[in-house]
Amino acid sequence: MLDDQNVDVTYSESDTKARFGASVRGFASAAELILSKVTPELVIADHTYVPDELRGCGLAQTLILHLIADARAKGQRIVPLCPFVRAYAQKHQEEVGDVFQW
Repeated sequence: MLDDQNVDVTYSESDTKARFGASVRGFASAAELILSKVTPELVIADHTYVPDELRGCGLAQTLILHLIADARAKGQRIVPLCPFVRAYAQKHQEEVGDVFQW
């Protein structure tokens, strides 16, 4: 796992898409979680990507935790199309059931 002080998480969006990015100091590549915005209240977690050199460090989980916090703050529900996001949501159903839509 990486120290949170070495990870910078960003968020960007357009009318129909959104992206959480996670960069690690000392590495050129970054991880990302891509969303499709269906309505203001519903997003689809489409895809999570972590570069090979950063796999196993917890970056994907960091992105998911930011996604969940953001969805709660905005009153959104998340459809977990991405297999990694779906697996995380299933494993942590009690803690995140309020934001995931199956």
